[in-house]
Amino acid sequence: MKNLFFLILFLLFSNINYAQEKVQNQNYQTIGYISPNGRIQNQNYQTIGYINTDGRVQNQNYQTLGYINKDGRIQNQNYQTLGYVKEDGRVQNQNYQTIGYVNKDGRVQNQNYQTVGYVSNVDKEWAAVFFFFFFNK
Repeated sequence: MKNLFFLILFLLFSNINYAQEKVQNQNYQTIGYISPNGRIQNQNYQTIGYINTDGRVQNQNYQTLGYINKDGRIQNQNYQTLGYVKEDGRVQNQNYQTIGYVNKDGRVQNQNYQTVGYVSNVDKEWAAVFFFFFFNK
């Protein structure tokens, strides 16, 4: 459960030409960047993945890891549902159990309301995918 939630937050980073949004851990240390064009970079600006306009999530080698659906479903590469991101920012696992929250103020919390990170100006779905696929594997 913990890994599932953490992998949700960390997915979009860009090159220097685009405005990047920081993703930080609970201690405000930068753990990555998310760009408007869907590039995801780690704290060293190394590209670790992509989110495509069609919702496909890929690693740095362009291998599909999963999908973000318009209805908030997060799926793996075999189209198995891993979880859901609800309109209110709740993140649920495949059994609809709440495992965390992406709050409007950018704070990311686990199921016990403990802050695990921060995002700014990032879609809650993209923040969730970051944790599902890239952070704390």
